[in-house]
Amino acid sequence: MDLSLIGKIGVIFKYIFSSFLAIEMFIISLLLFSILLFNLKKENKIVQIISVGIYIGFIIGVMVSYSDYTRVCLDSFIKAIINYVYFPSTIVYFFIIVFVTIMMLRTVFSSKMTMLKKGVNYFFFSILYFLFMSFMALASYSGVDLINVVDLYKNEVILSIVQVSNLLLLVWCLFTVFYHLYLYFKKKFD
Repeated sequence: MDLSLIGKIGVIFKYIFSSFLAIEMFIISLLLFSILLFNLKKENKIVQIISVGIYIGFIIGVMVSYSDYTRVCLDSFIKAIINYVYFPSTIVYFFIIVFVTIMMLRTVFSSKMTMLKKGVNYFFFSILYFLFMSFMALASYSGVDLINVVDLYKNEVILSIVQVSNLLLLVWCLFTVFYHLYLYFKKKFD
């Protein structure tokens, strides 16, 4: 299907006005958007909580209504994660490095971040950058085609670098989550 952006938007508008369910969902979404937009000036917490509750209820309703499809999607998602853990993709690895770069910039320019958190971030980011540079150097010297998955999996050093990088990123994410939970509970109980 080769459509331009305007053609794709036209297909979506045809869908919106093709059935009662689509019109109903569009009106509910538009209504919630309007309520939240008008609430920007008042910042009424009750309206915000009710709106978030409606969105969550909408998601739960869709998941219950289409439970068979939801189960298939969840299974596919878990399989994709497991597949990535055992057979990492270089494309995802590049996106991880972009994410790490953004978080590094945020760490460098943040004035609210504690010295401990900055130090831990610098440690993990330095190791991740070292592994990425090693990955690129090994791929270049070995003549590994990064698009060809078989070549990538034949070189155990490159594969190990990608897998260890993923593990380090996971450890850093878990540390960050627990660190923020610690700060939240420390502030709440002080």
